Amino acid sequence: MGMGSDNAAFPFTTTTTSPRFCNPISHRRIFSDVAEDVTVSVDGQSFLLHKFPLVSRCGRIRKMVVDSKDPDLLKLELVNVPGGAFAFELAAKFCYGSNFEITTANVAHLRCVAEYLEMKEDYQDENLIFRTETYLNEIVLKNLDKSLEVLCKCDGLDPIVEEIGLVERCVDAIAMNASKEQLVSGLAHLECNVGSGKLHIHSQDWWIEDLSALRIDHYRRVITAMRRNGVRPESIGGSIAHYAQISLKGVERRHVWDSGPFVGDDQRMIVETLIDLLATENITTVTLSFLFGMLRMAIEVDASLDCRIEVEKRIGLQLEMASLDDLLIPSTQTSDSMFDVDTVHRILVNFLQRIDEDDSGELSPCGYDSDGLKSPSHSSVLKVGRLMDGYLAEIAPDPYLKLQKFMALIELLPDYARIVDDGLYRAIDIYLKAHPSLTESECKKLCKLIDCQKLSQDASSHAAQNDRLPIQMVVRVLYFEQLRLKSSFSSGGCVGDGGVSQRFMCSSSGVPSSCVSPQRDNYASLRRENRELKLEISRMRVRLTELEREQGLMKQQGMRGGDGRVGGEMNGRAFLASLSRGFGRITMFGGPAAAEKKRRKKSGGSQWSEGKSRRRHKAASFAYD
Repeated sequence: MGMGSDNAAFPFTTTTTSPRFCNPISHRRIFSDVAEDVTVSVDGQSFLLHKFPLVSRCGRIRKMVVDSKDPDLLKLELVNVPGGAFAFELAAKFCYGSNFEITTANVAHLRCVAEYLEMKEDYQDENLIFRTETYLNEIVLKNLDKSLEVLCKCDGLDPIVEEIGLVERCVDAIAMNASKEQLVSGLAHLECNVGSGKLHIHSQDWWIEDLSALRIDHYRRVITAMRRNGVRPESIGGSIAHYAQISLKGVERRHVWDSGPFVGDDQRMIVETLIDLLATENITTVTLSFLFGMLRMAIEVDASLDCRIEVEKRIGLQLEMASLDDLLIPSTQTSDSMFDVDTVHRILVNFLQRIDEDDSGELSPCGYDSDGLKSPSHSSVLKVGRLMDGYLAEIAPDPYLKLQKFMALIELLPDYARIVDDGLYRAIDIYLKAHPSLTESECKKLCKLIDCQKLSQDASSHAAQNDRLPIQMVVRVLYFEQLRLKSSFSSGGCVGDGGVSQRFMCSSSGVPSSCVSPQRDNYASLRRENRELKLEISRMRVRLTELEREQGLMKQQGMRGGDGRVGGEMNGRAFLASLSRGFGRITMFGGPAAAEKKRRKKSGGSQWSEGKSRRRHKAASFAYD
């Protein structure tokens, strides 16, 4: 019945080195020919026994017989017996002196039923309480594995198992033995790297997997005790992650169309307890992927808002390490967007609060062109900026995504989080394409979030020919592109952000060197052409103003707003098409295309149309559609 070979069992009849569980004369032999005189009922099961061996060791049964005042008492009923009929049968065998073994599988039941039956030393020496306590102290509590096994067997023995302190003793024994084992294992595997002078500790915490067998309330007490006894935080974090993986693997994801109640109270309690452990025990060694997994699980089981906020705060501390897939959290709410945008919004808020606390006053308002660029915090902000641009592009096609939530995410990031706005422009363009029902005012409000000065030349070329953008946005793009060209020429032809050809070599003073003097005539012609383009843009601005004035007059005269808007829009688009052709001429100043353009001007004007077509094809190929 037990494991006597490895001292895990504790037999009644043993050698002199172990406690003796029976007297030389056995009660079974004395009463073997005597008929049973009492029936004991336990949980619906009846035991035909003798009064004398029971009352000689069990204080409770002795009191029941005395209180009945019936010398011919034939039946006793025991209620709420810890361990039920199984534990009582073992206690009865002990009273009769039967030879059975105390093991880690039954010692918890024996200790609790002995307490229930009051099998104390007051009634007989070396009674069952004494014997079980001896086994616990000499064998169980000195060993981590056996303490874990006994703690698992404490399930179903409440409340008496708590009253006698067995759970607390097992918890403390597990924590203390784990701490000792880590210390001994670490010293045994300690290695010193002579070259680097670094210490490397190699140890395996086998108990991490075994702790997953505990119920959640016992597990929480074990983790708290381990933290108190100095067990390594990375071991505790690994144990929490493994416990979550084992205990929550059966939780299925709910769908937005599931309206019935979710049966998952046990899973909810597990999730909330594990998250609370991470907070109260200050466990910071868990991975970011585990935190996102716990956040998703908290949403699935409808955990408390405090638990979700706690996980969101921890994710916000290392958001720059997240991937796009981590942020794509499905929404469980009906009549809402496909993704949980509110949760991502709160995570981003926590991240920015961390940046403000870490860099109070370090980042200047201008952000991306300040000294703060070299700080680690600013590097994190730039990473999160790119991450959020990708996230915005992923959620933009959702037809149920409200404009307010989409704009709130864009406005939350500071200006210095984006060096270029190409990613933001792409996300907004996708949103405009997926939501054609937006009003003109809503489109203008959304497009104002794009900084036209931070668009690359390819993005500007695409925006100039994008029919989904408001006219004012297109004009603004062309205007800033013109300013960029002007700034490039005013610097003496040096290569800058405007993409001026590298063939304009400049000296340290910014004045063209003598090596480019044969090309001054070409440079002068380019400047004249630049002035002509500026004049063309000015004329189109005037015409655009006239179109808007005419559209307003048409509305005042009682014409339908839809027709007037379409007519004005078509006229405006016609002139903007012409303007974009002029803008295509502007783009010839970029890189090797400028040198090729000048070579073609020398060879003749027949190749001009082919070059212009190639440039328009390049602008149209900017992958935003």
